[in-house]
Amino acid sequence: MQQPADIERGLVDFDVLAAWMTEQGLPDGPFEQVALLSGGTQNVLLRFSRGGREYVLRRGPRHLRARTNDVLRREARVLAALDGTAVPAPRVIAACADENVMNGAVFYLMTPVEGFNASVTLPEPHASDAAMRREMGLNAARALSALGAVDHEAVGLAGFGKPEGFLERQVGRWMSELDGYGALDGYPGPDIPGLEPVAAWLDANRPTTWRPGILHGDYHLANLMYSPEGPEVAAIVDWEMCTIGDPLLDLGWLLATWPAHGDMSATLAGPLGDAGGLPGPGELVTAYAERAEAARGRDLASITWYAVLACFKLGIVLEGTHARACAGKAPKETGDLLHGITLGLFRRAEAFIAAEDA
Repeated sequence: MQQPADIERGLVDFDVLAAWMTEQGLPDGPFEQVALLSGGTQNVLLRFSRGGREYVLRRGPRHLRARTNDVLRREARVLAALDGTAVPAPRVIAACADENVMNGAVFYLMTPVEGFNASVTLPEPHASDAAMRREMGLNAARALSALGAVDHEAVGLAGFGKPEGFLERQVGRWMSELDGYGALDGYPGPDIPGLEPVAAWLDANRPTTWRPGILHGDYHLANLMYSPEGPEVAAIVDWEMCTIGDPLLDLGWLLATWPAHGDMSATLAGPLGDAGGLPGPGELVTAYAERAEAARGRDLASITWYAVLACFKLGIVLEGTHARACAGKAPKETGDLLHGITLGLFRRAEAFIAAEDA
């Protein structure tokens, strides 16, 4: 079988892929319309058709990281579990969990998503229709509520994560992560106003009851694909951080990253953030609560706590790139940009707290 000229055999060996697909009972035939897709991560996305069916292959980056294959196995398991639910997500067609099959890389085949990423582009009619953009925002919360409504044990994800003590360990876990950056030569340590007060507030105001469920782990506009025809969410993508935890942290993450004029968040949301017309944070919470199964047993009155935790956690994650940049292991301009976003996230956390305590 002829290897497509622009796809290295070390990345995807089409002879190996053809034999494996045949073993899975998938249609035979030549590979057609092969194209590398761009995405929000370093993982490889390759779209093609074969035997009258279309696929997207997902595997780790060209240079596999230590945990890449385990992450891909987890993604495939969660997406397979979501088949048959109301969650808008790609559906797994077949997964290869054995890294010995394809050049050391785990991979899986999933259904293509017909849609666009509104943090990258905003086509018509969305660009000119403020009412449609408002619905796009509300649908971001509704799609998340569909995920929150899924019984993770009923779909086969019991034991997938470690929900026991999930909320209790968050602050300590991420403060330890921040402390660990000190091992990087050249990093002077965190200069993040509000760090200690925010951590103390989180510990003092932690919800006492919560219900475990599937946590996407990185839920924001850049990880949503929208329908070209309307405001519907076509798919939630990039499930690298998925686990079993408190799904309200996903809602908090959406609030923490929601475009607001006056800070960098609108820029991060790209054209959709710039266009405006989006609903406010309170409306997102209301839209989430419309699905009773998602809200039942979850204290939406404590949503500010989850938004503050999301600011805290994401800010520390981004500070890691700043620390690596100080050590010469990442571009300085990227480190400076992400450090600025971290500072903005902690300012937002303090604003959430001030409004809550007022």
